[in-house]
Amino acid sequence: MGTVYAIANQKGGVGKTTTAVNLAACVAEAGYDSLLVDIDPQCNATLGLGITKNAPQTVYEVLTGEASFEDIIIGSDVDNLAVAPAGPDLAGATVELPREAGSETKLRDVLEPVRDRYAFVFLDCPPSLGPLTVNALVAADRVIVPVQAEYFALEGLAGLLDTLSLVQRELNPRLTIGGMLLTMHDGRTRLAQDVEREVREHFPELVFDTVIPRNVRIGEAPSFGKPVIHHDPHCAGADAYFELAKEVAARG
Repeated sequence: MGTVYAIANQKGGVGKTTTAVNLAACVAEAGYDSLLVDIDPQCNATLGLGITKNAPQTVYEVLTGEASFEDIIIGSDVDNLAVAPAGPDLAGATVELPREAGSETKLRDVLEPVRDRYAFVFLDCPPSLGPLTVNALVAADRVIVPVQAEYFALEGLAGLLDTLSLVQRELNPRLTIGGMLLTMHDGRTRLAQDVEREVREHFPELVFDTVIPRNVRIGEAPSFGKPVIHHDPHCAGADAYFELAKEVAARG
């Protein structure tokens, strides 16, 4: 049975989508059938793999019951990586979902028929703790939390951990933290070193050994509609995401 990972942090700009796209691509390149589900109305994971955000059917239609995952899943330029694209209309789901009783389990229920086809499923969450992110946390087995190596990194983590505890207790007892990932790390600065030390001291068992560096190639890759491992396979960013993929696979 495949493992479902939510990539979540309510703070924006911490590298959630970059991590979802590149981790999914690296795992797929290693030969594992993988599925990337974009549940962010900004559609950045969809665009980051060169797929238009104007697909006729998206995750929104799945959540509203107008389509199934089988209907919307499309291939990508990365071998073994399939995508369930997002569209801007997904923003409507944040208003519509809470009106339905039991809507927190909607994504889990609709994902169930296809999850066994993939060794790994990655859910790219929006930068909030709203209905879409809660749905992802209920559908997931594990959550990966990107943490930017900046001053406010630990701000907001407490809120996220409280939400995770609530979801574990009320909706998804099998949910665990797959790991915290330090992103946008500039090892030359005292600030990045201090943040890394503090995060590792607070969460010694949870932080991945791999650190994602600040890297121009990682930032460029989405404008080419490619993961960084296809844009520049030998850059420091590509190396880091390959190392992360090994860690994620090793943690099971």
